[in-house]
Amino acid sequence: MGVLAGRTALVTGASRGIGRGIAERLGRDGARVAVHYGTNETAAKETVAAIEEAGGSAFAIGVELGRPGDAEALWEEFDRHADGVDILVNNAGIGVSRPIEEIDEAEYDRVFAVNVRAPFFLVRHGMTRLRDGGRVINISSGLARTAAMPNNMAYAMTKGALDVFSRDLSKVLGPRNITVNSVAPGIIATDNTHELLHASDEAWAQAAAYSALGRVGEPADVADVVAFLASDAGRWVTGSWVDATGGSLT
Repeated sequence: MGVLAGRTALVTGASRGIGRGIAERLGRDGARVAVHYGTNETAAKETVAAIEEAGGSAFAIGVELGRPGDAEALWEEFDRHADGVDILVNNAGIGVSRPIEEIDEAEYDRVFAVNVRAPFFLVRHGMTRLRDGGRVINISSGLARTAAMPNNMAYAMTKGALDVFSRDLSKVLGPRNITVNSVAPGIIATDNTHELLHASDEAWAQAAAYSALGRVGEPADVADVVAFLASDAGRWVTGSWVDATGGSLT
């Protein structure tokens, strides 16, 4: 029996990358995992299969975030499989990496809709489903605090907003013994990172140099931090911003 046996988790954006790593780890720890995806159903089903092959339980739910009514639609899908949630991981997010003068209003609105509005209303509409003693874990970014990279300004602003949300929400949900925290990854090896770094040895070496540990992180590095916060061992940590950058040197 895993440390999360009997609990249900919802991980948004769990079909790939950090989200998949988190979903698989929570599944190994015994949670029944709702694997949310936006558009890539095949990848989500692969994540579900990986969890089940490891002896866990999971199901996929597909709703594209960043649109009006997205939170209600996601919970409607979730309700078809489960009657409550113990662990909500707001991981789904999109990036934008361009100078401020090249970002238009539509793009700005889109990144905030997915990265900030969707988590806010997922909690707003999920509060009656979230069981007492539960966990809300928001995936932030080291860019919100430890680094200044102007080309990532709009993205970093969304993560800063998410951090404020975590802190304030911890006061709202604290009376129900529900903890709320932000986990901030640094550079993590995902498909998106490979595309951004063009998979060149020089770019990867430079990325590794941002960490005090001298390497690019793996999804499991973040998933282990989330698993701690999701477990009983993390019961006394709330309203916190947890640095999972590998010791950013920027």
